[in-house]
Amino acid sequence: MIDQQTPLRGGAPRLPVRPRTGRFLVLAVVFVCAACGLVYELELVALASYLIGDSVTQASVVLSVMVFAMGIGSLLAKRLRTRAAVGFGLLEAALALVGGSSALILYASFAWLGESRYALVGFSLAIGILIGAEIPLLMTLIQRVDRQDAGGAVADLFAADYVGALVGGLAFPFLLLPMMGQLTGALFTGAVNAAAGLALVLWVFRRDLNPRSRLLLVVVNGVVIALLATASVLVDDFERAARRAVYGDEVRVAVRTGLQEIVLTGRGSGALDLYLDGRLRVSSRDEYRFHEALVHPAMKGAHRRVLILGGGDGLAAREVLRYPDVASVVVIELDPAVTRLARTDPALSRLNGRAFEDPRVTTVAADAFTWLRTSRDRFDVVISDLPDPEITASTKLYSAEFYGLVAGALEPDGRLVVHAGPPSSRPTTFWTVEASVRAGGLATRPYGVGGRLIGFAAGPDRVAGSAEAPWDRGFVLAARKPVGNLGLDPGAPALRTLGERELTAGRSAVEKVRQRGVPPSTLVHPRY
Repeated sequence: MIDQQTPLRGGAPRLPVRPRTGRFLVLAVVFVCAACGLVYELELVALASYLIGDSVTQASVVLSVMVFAMGIGSLLAKRLRTRAAVGFGLLEAALALVGGSSALILYASFAWLGESRYALVGFSLAIGILIGAEIPLLMTLIQRVDRQDAGGAVADLFAADYVGALVGGLAFPFLLLPMMGQLTGALFTGAVNAAAGLALVLWVFRRDLNPRSRLLLVVVNGVVIALLATASVLVDDFERAARRAVYGDEVRVAVRTGLQEIVLTGRGSGALDLYLDGRLRVSSRDEYRFHEALVHPAMKGAHRRVLILGGGDGLAAREVLRYPDVASVVVIELDPAVTRLARTDPALSRLNGRAFEDPRVTTVAADAFTWLRTSRDRFDVVISDLPDPEITASTKLYSAEFYGLVAGALEPDGRLVVHAGPPSSRPTTFWTVEASVRAGGLATRPYGVGGRLIGFAAGPDRVAGSAEAPWDRGFVLAARKPVGNLGLDPGAPALRTLGERELTAGRSAVEKVRQRGVPPSTLVHPRY
C-alpha cells in the first residue's frame, strides 16, 4: 500500500482526495468561477448603459475589450503554471476584489467625477485579463488531480465553464438584480468567487502549499471577503451619497424597479424633476411647453377615444382631459411603478392635475409594441409620449413596424403624434423617426417647439448647468391622409412647422443613411 505522502511522478505529493472526487471539485469551482465572471460582465454592461446610455455601444465596448483581455491573461498565466495552486488562489482573490467592486467604483466615478467611460474600459480590461488567466491554471490543476488526456480535460473544463456561464447569465436578471440590486449583487458575487477559489486550493491542493503560502492565501482572500462584506453593509449609505452628488440634495423619491431607477427631486415650492435611469423625463419648470405641444395639435378633430403610449407621469393625460368631450383615455405604461408614483406622490399628482383619479382614465402596465399587436380597439388620437428615441431600449417603439401597428389602431380620421427628438441638434434621428412614420403608412407633418431638452443624462456637471439651456423639441403629427395646418389653444406655446427646405434636407440625410444599408424600419444609431 502506498502511503498518501508518497510523491507521484513529477515530485508532487498525493492529493488528500480521490482523483474522481478531486476532478469533480475542480469542475465545480470552474462552474462557479464562470458564473461569477459572466455576472461581472453583465454588471458592467447594465450599469454602463444606465450611466452612459446607448446600450449597444456599451455592450460592444465591454465584451470586445474583455475578449481581447482574456487572450492577454491566458498568455500571462504561463508564468504561474509552475505554482498553479498558489497562483489560482491569488488570482481568484484579485478577480473577486476587482469584479466585486467594479459596479461600486463605476458608479462613484460617474457621481463625483462626471465621467465613467475610462473606468468602464479599465475594469473590462482588468476583469478580462483575470478571467483569461483562469483556464490555463485550472487546466494544470485538473491534470494534477486526474492525469487524463489533454483533450478530455479541455472538454470537461469548457463544458463546466459554459454551463456556469449559462447559470450566471440567468441568475443576474432573475435573482441578483431583483433581490440585491446592482451594487450589492456585484459585491456578493465577488465574495462567492473568492470563497470558492480559496476552498478549492485549501481542500484539494493543500499539500502543494507550504505554510507560508497557505497563510498568504488565507490572509489575502480573508481581507478581500471582509472588504466586500463591509462595502455591502455600507452600500445604502453610498447610494444615498451618490444620488445627492448626481441629483442634488432634494431627492424626494429614489427607487429601483425591475425595469429602471426612478428618482424624483424637488421639495417645497422648488422645481420638480423626474429622472428615469438617470435621464430627465419631466421638469416642472417648463414641462407644459412639451406636453401642450405634444397633445393639442393631435386633438384638433375627433378625440373621444385617446390612447397614450408611455406617459406614466400623467402629464399628457392632464392635457387630454382639458377637453370635456373626451370619453376615455387609455395609458399604456411599461413600468407600473411610474404610474403609481404619479398617482400617490403629492407633488407629482398635483402637477399632473390628479389625472389618474379621473374615471375616464384607464392605465395598463404593458409593453406598447406587444399591446398594440394584440389589441383590437380603435382610437381617434394616439399620443406617443415615449422615452427619447436615442435610448437604444426604445428603438422598436420608433420603427416602421411599430407605426404600422399604430396606424391599424387609428380610426379612419384619427391622428398620431410622436415625440421625435430635437430636429436641430440631432437632425438625423429626428428625420429617421419621421421617415419611419411615413414607412408605417401615414402622412406626416413635422413641427417643433423650444424648451429644455428632455432625455439628458444626470450628472454633477449637468443637473444645474446644461439643463437650463434652450433646446428645440421636435414632433411628428401623422394621419392616414395629409395633415393640415397646426393649431393650439390660446396661451399655448407657439409651434413651428418645419418648412419645405428642412423637409427636403432632412429626408435627403435619411436617404443617404439608408443607402449605407440601414433599413427604414430601424432607428438610426447616434453615431450615424
